[in-house]
Amino acid sequence: MKTKILCITPIKHLEGVYEKLSTFGEVRYEPNVTKQELIEILINNPIEYLFTNPNKQGFILNEEVLKYGEIKVINTCSTGLNHIDIDYCNNNKIEVWSLTTDYELINDLPSTSELAFGLMLSLLRNIPKSFNDVKDGNWDYEPFIGHQVKGLTIGVIGYGRLGKIMERLFNGWDVKVLIDDPYVDCDKVDKDYLIVNSDVIFLHVHVTEETREMVNEVFLSKMKKNSYLINTSRGELVDEDAIIDSIQNGTLKGYGTDVIRDEFGDQTNSKLVKFSNSHNVVITPHVGGMTIEGQTKAFLWAVSKFKDIL
Repeated sequence: MKTKILCITPIKHLEGVYEKLSTFGEVRYEPNVTKQELIEILINNPIEYLFTNPNKQGFILNEEVLKYGEIKVINTCSTGLNHIDIDYCNNNKIEVWSLTTDYELINDLPSTSELAFGLMLSLLRNIPKSFNDVKDGNWDYEPFIGHQVKGLTIGVIGYGRLGKIMERLFNGWDVKVLIDDPYVDCDKVDKDYLIVNSDVIFLHVHVTEETREMVNEVFLSKMKKNSYLINTSRGELVDEDAIIDSIQNGTLKGYGTDVIRDEFGDQTNSKLVKFSNSHNVVITPHVGGMTIEGQTKAFLWAVSKFKDIL
C-alpha cells in the first residue's frame, strides 16, 4: 500500500516542492485545514506522515489531535517546535523531524534576520504610519520625522545563526553592536549592560523555561528612553502587556514583531494587535522565513527527509 502523507502547509507556490513530496507517497493536500477538520481526516483516513510548518498551522499538534489516526512522523519545515507537543510525541512514539540542527541549511537562510532589519527601519522611519497617512490623502512629513541608523547602538540577544546574520547585516552602517549569549564563546557583554545601552534590541533566541517572558516589566524598565525592540523569534519571549505599558509610559518608542503571544488562537482579538492600530507597533504575520528563495530551499530539504521511509 502506498505511503499516505498529509500536507497541511502551502507548498504548491514553490517550484518542485509538491512534485518532490509526491515521489515519496500519496499526498493529501490540505494547506488551510482547521483543527477540527484535521481531527476528522485522521479519524477517517490511515495517515501515517504529517508535513507542516508553524507559520500556517494555526493550532498546536497535541493530544487532542494526535490521539486520532495512525501518525508515525511529523515532519516540520521549521527550527522552532512550539507548534508541536513534543512530550506527547515522545511518550507515544511519534517521531518529529525538524530543521533545528540542520546547520548546513539554516546557516544559509537569512530571511528572518532581513525581516528584523526591515521592522527596525519601519519603526525608525515611521514607514507604515506615513504611508497610511499618504493613502488618507495627506502629504506632510513633519509628523513622521524619525531616526537614522548611523550612530545607533544595536543590541543582539542570542548569537546563534540568526544573531550572527543580524550582526553581519549591520556591516557598513557605522553602528556599535553589542552581543549577549551565555552559551556562545564570542565578544559579548553582560545582558544588563546591553539592555541599558542599546537604542534597538533584537531578540534571536529559542523559547525555553529560561527565556519565556524574558522581556518583562523589569527588562523594559532598564531600556533607554525612546528605544526600540524587535522580535522575530517567538511571542512567548515577551510579556505583551508590559510592552504596551512601556510604550504608553514613554520608555519604549516602538515594537516590531513577526510573532504574537497567541498565534494558535484568535489573533484578531490580540490586545497587542488592537493596540498597534494607534501606536508605534508594527506586526507581521510570522512571515520571517517566508521568502520564495528561503522557503524553496528549506522545504525541499525537509521533504527530502521522507527518503527515510522508503
